[in-house]
Amino acid sequence: MSRVWDIPVQDSTRVRDVRVAAEAACADLGLDAHSTAVTALVATELATNLVRHANGGYIVINLTAPIDTSTQTPVPCVQIASLDHGPGITDVTAALRDGSTTAPSSLGAGLGTCLRISSDFDLHSRPGTGTVAVAHIRPDQPPGTSSSRPAPPRTGARAGGITTSLAHAEHSGDAFAWTASGSLLTLLLADGLGHGTKAAQASTTAVHELRHNAALAPADLLRHLHTALRPTRGAAIAVAQLDQDTGRLSFAGVGNIGARLRTGDDWRHLLSHPGIVGAYFPATVPVQHAPWRPDSLLVLHSDGLPSRWAPPDDPRLLVHDPAVTAAVILRDAASAVRPLRDDATVAVLAPDRADGHA
Repeated sequence: MSRVWDIPVQDSTRVRDVRVAAEAACADLGLDAHSTAVTALVATELATNLVRHANGGYIVINLTAPIDTSTQTPVPCVQIASLDHGPGITDVTAALRDGSTTAPSSLGAGLGTCLRISSDFDLHSRPGTGTVAVAHIRPDQPPGTSSSRPAPPRTGARAGGITTSLAHAEHSGDAFAWTASGSLLTLLLADGLGHGTKAAQASTTAVHELRHNAALAPADLLRHLHTALRPTRGAAIAVAQLDQDTGRLSFAGVGNIGARLRTGDDWRHLLSHPGIVGAYFPATVPVQHAPWRPDSLLVLHSDGLPSRWAPPDDPRLLVHDPAVTAAVILRDAASAVRPLRDDATVAVLAPDRADGHA
């Protein structure tokens, strides 16, 4: 099921909670002792930074696929996301130097070490707005072989996202996943009806079926999922599929899943059809098509995100890990006075361009 570790970090007493959560995520994934130690160090340093530099924030740990969509069989990894509304980082390049730290109680590892020892690491920060950092640790990452940034995928897009749970619950009723089949790259977001483990069972079933039916077109996949989810509560599900040979994006959804496609400076809503996959399926499923361009950006989100969220206006996000973009959207949609009131997931399809940090 969609296990989530969502930990508010307002003072130093929560840093240990973050480390314990990171180790638990590694145990769930079956990571070896070295990878577990790396994960714990990265998580602890990011949590310490929240306390010392950002006046608090929160850490979200998910088990996800990597952003590199070039592989047909993605290896699951631990994803650690740090989100804050703090003062931001003025000189990101300096902050990412190995060993750089200004906090007297820090481990001295700094963001540079997080960058070096993680399988993938990316950071976005704007002065006065805050910082989002995302690290991935894969079980196949041998010591000393990580690079400072992920190699560009060989496909037309990268995929990633972030999932949180209502009231920091152990399981989220939301889930997202991507799968590749030949030239087809398919991104799915599922929101199980209600909350808790039964909602998580529905969304997890959808993810499982996606991975075994990667070649199905969006409408056909939704019909298949309707049968597969009948023993569950059902879910709202959206499917976006990119044909990388033709550069065409196809989208279909049933239920209350939001979708917005950015092309150039314009954002377009992609609409889902009312219904519940596994319970009340529409007679027809409209499929919408759009060209996929080097400046395209697709955002899928569950209804845990406020309906009036503002699309990000920073063009630099196009070069970032799509999980960073998703985390920025999630962070900026909520605040202390406007907290998220449901399980919430944001999944992003971004162009094949990972040529630097911003």
